Amino acid sequence: MTAADDTRRDSLAPLTAGVGQASLRDQNLSVVTTLAFAAAEPVSRAAIAAASGLTRSTVSRLVDELLAGGVLRELPPQIVGRGRPATPLTPARGTLAGLGLEVSPRYLGARLVDLSGAVLAELVVPEHLEGSDPAQVLGRLGHLARDLLDASAGRWSALVGARLAVPGLVDSGGRVLRAPNLGWREVEPGGYLALGAPLVVGNEADLAALAHALEAPGRPAGSRTFYYVSADIGIGGSSVVDGVPVCGRHGWAGEIGHTLVDPAGPRCTCGATGCLEQYAGRDALLAAAGLDADSPVRALVDAARAAGPARDAVERAGRALGVALANVVNLLDVDDVVLGGQFISLLPLLRHSLEGELHRRVLASPWLDVAIRPGLAGEPALTGSAYAALGDVVAAPSAWLPVA
Repeated sequence: MTAADDTRRDSLAPLTAGVGQASLRDQNLSVVTTLAFAAAEPVSRAAIAAASGLTRSTVSRLVDELLAGGVLRELPPQIVGRGRPATPLTPARGTLAGLGLEVSPRYLGARLVDLSGAVLAELVVPEHLEGSDPAQVLGRLGHLARDLLDASAGRWSALVGARLAVPGLVDSGGRVLRAPNLGWREVEPGGYLALGAPLVVGNEADLAALAHALEAPGRPAGSRTFYYVSADIGIGGSSVVDGVPVCGRHGWAGEIGHTLVDPAGPRCTCGATGCLEQYAGRDALLAAAGLDADSPVRALVDAARAAGPARDAVERAGRALGVALANVVNLLDVDDVVLGGQFISLLPLLRHSLEGELHRRVLASPWLDVAIRPGLAGEPALTGSAYAALGDVVAAPSAWLPVA
């Protein structure tokens, strides 16, 4: 080795060591934050040290940083057994916030959530957005979001980011390739939404599924592996494995609404024929039931309780949904299915025909009990979008801490 090589090695050594130390700190901060947020009950420094393998002094130092940065907060000390009182730690409230946004064929929405999972503010504005102009719609959404942030400014300290949920194909760069029920094609929402914080665009069903996989940012829900079906005018789906939506190589997985139910069926907005949406989508259901296109789901539920076209429409939708979900179960080996949107209210009426198709078509049905359960009401994609933004803080809190 030459003298020049020695000089180069020595000049790089301090830089390499410094990067390593910073990386280790960041990793340890992430470990501490993940454990504190995932705990079902407030957790102490000692419990985090025991679970992480870090020393108590290291955990205490890291926790102090997280407290100063508004990521964690302390509760009053508690005496548990013998020894010194323990100070429970829990996600901070009213400090860092995530903004969930959604464009639906039926509404524009914004929901602001803090690290504890509390909703700080929300606005949902009903609109008919089928065949809409993306520039106008996203412009209105931007105004709505800024109004929400301005009106709630005293309830949070920093906006960490925003997620936009759109019912369609979204590529890794945040471009909406196609949203058939909005009539959008190759739209880049980031150019229309200047919110002063990072914006990520995602599929509506994936983000709604995340709201079912988490009880709050970073805190797992009881069921972590399931298939979620989002139902409105369109129908989307998301396969969640160990709490993470599986989006596929290009991010386009889950388009169950455009899977084939009947090759000779009606033409869909996507251009194909016989798609699930044409049997179980909201517009298709209301039309088959003989109800006005603006009728609420409750009117369909009430009409379907008696024999007639509404009941026939719901039973047909159940059979079509059963056919599509049987394919999902056969392909993915999933035994927990969560139905969202209009299917929440319709589930008691369509369960019989849906489960009948599952029993007939699922190869493992003699040995597999597929649970069909209702999902969360109230625009879950807005909540999931906010959780996703806040998930960046849980995964990498160092970016939000004061500079040492």
